[in-house]
Amino acid sequence: MTSFTPEMVVGALRARGWTLGVAESLTGGAVCAALVAVPGASVVLLGGVVAYATPVKHSLLGVDAELLATQGPVHPEVARQMAEGVRHAVAVDGRSADVGISTTGIAGPQSPDGQPVGTVHLGVVTPEGTRTEAFVFDGDRAAVRAQSVAMLVRMLAEAVGEYEPSAEG
Repeated sequence: MTSFTPEMVVGALRARGWTLGVAESLTGGAVCAALVAVPGASVVLLGGVVAYATPVKHSLLGVDAELLATQGPVHPEVARQMAEGVRHAVAVDGRSADVGISTTGIAGPQSPDGQPVGTVHLGVVTPEGTRTEAFVFDGDRAAVRAQSVAMLVRMLAEAVGEYEPSAEG
């Protein structure tokens, strides 16, 4: 199984000339931290929004308020709308990011709405399509958050294509 790394996705985004916005809830900035650890990430990463509180998902990212009221923040359509919304939230000079990614879920230790702890929805929106995936990760709070970051990096790599720098640079 291929191990997808932040370096791969930054390289693939750079090769395509695409920019990125990141919307995070349960991961609290960990996705952005993983990406900015890559030298040269500033070429592709425009910014991120940590929308931890449910109302911020609506006010900053444009997630439908009725959806949040009826379904709650841990829902696949919320993940999709977060990924779409962050593209516009991080716009530079009127140009939205090409790609938006998102995390929403329940890291625990308790569930506020009855869904299992570890329930996570991830979203990826690119010019070529939209994808959301649902997971129920095992482990404690830190493990759920780490698995969410790793899986979102994998989903992003799959969406933008793998990129591995050549030996020549």
